[in-house]
Amino acid sequence: MMDQVAAAIEHKAYARIGLLGNPSDVYYGNTISLSLANFWATVKLEPSDQLVIRPHPAHDLVQFDSIDHLVNRLQSEGYYGGVRLLMAICKIFYKYCKAENIALHGGNFTLSYDTNIPRQTGLSGSSAIVCAALNCMLDFYKVRHLVKVEERPNLILEAEKELGIVAGLQDRVVQVYGGLVFMDFNKSHMDKLGHGIYTQMDISLLPPLYLIYAENPSDSGKVHSTVRQRWLDEDEFIRSTMNEVANIAVEGRQALLAKDHAKLASLMNRNFDLRRSMFGDDALGALNIKMVEVPRQVGAASKFTGSGGAVVAFCPDGPEQATRLQDACEKAGFIVQPVQVVPSLLTEADLKISSS
Repeated sequence: MMDQVAAAIEHKAYARIGLLGNPSDVYYGNTISLSLANFWATVKLEPSDQLVIRPHPAHDLVQFDSIDHLVNRLQSEGYYGGVRLLMAICKIFYKYCKAENIALHGGNFTLSYDTNIPRQTGLSGSSAIVCAALNCMLDFYKVRHLVKVEERPNLILEAEKELGIVAGLQDRVVQVYGGLVFMDFNKSHMDKLGHGIYTQMDISLLPPLYLIYAENPSDSGKVHSTVRQRWLDEDEFIRSTMNEVANIAVEGRQALLAKDHAKLASLMNRNFDLRRSMFGDDALGALNIKMVEVPRQVGAASKFTGSGGAVVAFCPDGPEQATRLQDACEKAGFIVQPVQVVPSLLTEADLKISSS
């Protein structure tokens, strides 16, 4: 038996809300995102004789009461749990360290995970698991000081791409940084640096926000979107509209700094309306659209937190409007929670090795 002198390592990574500018992060745009304290994933690394990826007793279920149970489970949860995510980040981390000549000491470990992030809500549950696992390995191998903060989101995204998950850097950036982050994905930065320019903002600039989601988000849009291909084909409407979406984050940053909440509300609504004009209702899904429209019926601003499944809302008229928002959403069958924001997660050591 190996001498297990090393203590277990545990890290938490949070869900996120794309506040403004999404989905332009995939199109060399700008976004503002915040780290959501309401939900999180945890990964635990324990030294062990062999390298073990431990299935979650609920999320990686392989034993069922009946075939009905199996089918119902697959329809609500899908085929995939977190094991493949942990395996993928192990591979990507190892390959990165090898390419960068970062020596990894011997010794094995057991990885296990847990999460309370609701599935299929567009709150970045998968990348939270990957982010937490990466943090565990950075500490286990004692190489945190050798992997720049700006590069960590890329590793998380690469692990997800390994599994065919289509996504951008926005979610992974805010999960690494925490707090409130303005991100500039200008093509010149991306080509030159391999990552965007990420600027942390004071979370006290945020007004009270509300998270809205459905308990059973079955209708997430049944039609495959053509936006990506149209953008690649230099479709004029898609290109100009996506540029407008990217500029919303720039304007939003100024609105937050000026505490211009009326402007913020207008930008949130505009962000979703532009997305809708590009993607179309069939791709967005009726339930997702209803989730945006219900808050607007009481005068609140609303937009997707990501690509659908959950909505972030802002009540510019204050607490009385927030009460009406709560009532309207509950009547429509949606869950509403006040948004809790995670402060910055970066340490002094992280800031010292930041390359920008």
